[in-house]
Amino acid sequence: MLYLIGLGLGDAKDITVKGLEVVRRCSRVYLESYTSVLTVGKEALEEFYGRKLILADREKVEEEVDHIFKDADVTDVAFLVVGDPFGATTHSDLILRARQLGIPYQVIHNASILSAVGCCGLQLYKFGETVSIVFWTDTWRPESFFDKVKKNTQNGMHTLCLLDIKVKEQSEENLIRGKKIYEPPRYMTVNQAAQQLLEIIQNQRARGSKSAVTEDTLCVGLARVGAEDQKIAAGTLQQMCTVDLGKPLHSLVITGNNLHPLEMEMLSLFSIPESQRINGL
Repeated sequence: MLYLIGLGLGDAKDITVKGLEVVRRCSRVYLESYTSVLTVGKEALEEFYGRKLILADREKVEEEVDHIFKDADVTDVAFLVVGDPFGATTHSDLILRARQLGIPYQVIHNASILSAVGCCGLQLYKFGETVSIVFWTDTWRPESFFDKVKKNTQNGMHTLCLLDIKVKEQSEENLIRGKKIYEPPRYMTVNQAAQQLLEIIQNQRARGSKSAVTEDTLCVGLARVGAEDQKIAAGTLQQMCTVDLGKPLHSLVITGNNLHPLEMEMLSLFSIPESQRINGL
């Protein structure tokens, strides 16, 4: 059996009882390590689970997937995913491959940011399409996702923005030369995402395009949701450029029009305090 097991969002203890029982009886246990991270490292997970973990980076999952499926038809293999197993399309691909190989599978779900984002007080049924915001480079500055944000806002829906994670990435030069040299990990912060969004708004305004999203749109920044040091900050998109929510992982919500009074009351609990602003701005 191939087991896809969600680990939740906080630390080693967020795995479900069912998931932990499966992990402890599997012959091999892989830890997916590139779509998200927990607040604790691999060693803490190994200590709590009582099992050695095999790190499964993007290359192993997408190019060496046969190693994961090896003997999974005659023994139990676990594939651990931060959050819920279906939080990334890569994991749907594992299910499809397992079916093609005749390997039975079971999914053990857990909390993900898609549901836990409700901790800020915004009503989950009022969220529209989720978007991803990637790190810009000198030659690649995508804006197309912003159309989805505008559509959500115009329809009174909130937008959950998942912020970029760069783990075991190669520079363009090393990629071209075929050198297995990797860049240090990078995790986009709420203020970095807000700065890119403001530039997109300015670019569209310069092209004569109006948007329901402006510098004054109410937003919510979230960091380490599910962990003991979780942080939430609510303010305008402009204010999000100055907020400091600390360590990764961060997410950003752009609220829709016509917030319910209860949503507004909840967000008031998270108004940005001076202590969370960068350089006191």
